[in-house]
Amino acid sequence: MDTQKVSFPQLVEVGCGIDVHQAVIVATIRSNDHTFETRTFEAYTSSLKELKDWCKQKRVTHIAMESTSIYWKSVYNILEEFFEVLLVNACHVKNIPGHKTDKKDSAWLSKLLLSGLLKGSFIPAIEIRDLRDLIRYKKKQVQQISSERNRLYRILENANIKLSTVMKADSVSGQQVIKALLAGEKDPVKLSKLVYGKTKAKRADIIKAFEGNLRDHHRFMLQTIRQSIESKEQLIKELEKQIGLMADKYAVEIELLTTVDGVGRQSVIAILSEIGTDMYLYPNEHHLSSLGRMSPGNNESAGKKRIKTI
Repeated sequence: MDTQKVSFPQLVEVGCGIDVHQAVIVATIRSNDHTFETRTFEAYTSSLKELKDWCKQKRVTHIAMESTSIYWKSVYNILEEFFEVLLVNACHVKNIPGHKTDKKDSAWLSKLLLSGLLKGSFIPAIEIRDLRDLIRYKKKQVQQISSERNRLYRILENANIKLSTVMKADSVSGQQVIKALLAGEKDPVKLSKLVYGKTKAKRADIIKAFEGNLRDHHRFMLQTIRQSIESKEQLIKELEKQIGLMADKYAVEIELLTTVDGVGRQSVIAILSEIGTDMYLYPNEHHLSSLGRMSPGNNESAGKKRIKTI
């Protein structure tokens, strides 16, 4: 049995520690080492509003909860307007000495919160979070289009057509060739005449590349993949339109950052969606680099730096 007792100076008058799960929220409101109360709430919005009202009734000023998957977001959405909410890293909490079990997560968090021993993670303003959702979703769509094009190349390879060796499928000529293949054209010479503009491949090699064995199954797959790509390209256009509308609010910041050599408008918007616009949140440039995962690891022992090899 663990009888270890740890005492810390109290810096917060009334705080609440929240243990977040998918369906259950366990909250402990504490005013000192001996005065605390724990309640369990469901993860539904109505129940979270009851949690908010309970915290307001008990005059809670600070709330701490661990960043559990995505489940913390619904809790944060309800509480952020009324309290100072600290989203803490579970690894950081475990490194603080003291008694901590799964059944007492919320109580332990509330104790650490009152003592000022918790460090909150960076959570940008809601407008930046919304912009970040759009940017990341757009990135996923671009990646999916790239995957679809790779599938298109594989289907053509299965049909003995070496399109990828002579041109890109998303080029104007490549799209014309695929369109002709879907229409039933099989003659490699006629297909080669659809290729125009600058190309490194010789005409004879292009004709050889277009000689294949395209079956109805291949045509169906090509048509399906093309439709998938076109729908994603349309979705990207809609996302870019919405991103542009939301980015107008940060026109001054965007204009300043685009003065940096090699940084375009789209890159600037993506950067702002990750770090926000309030630079006072970062003590120095090293903290900002660490957030962007551009800070080198510190792997040093006995005065010697070790190089990590894969």
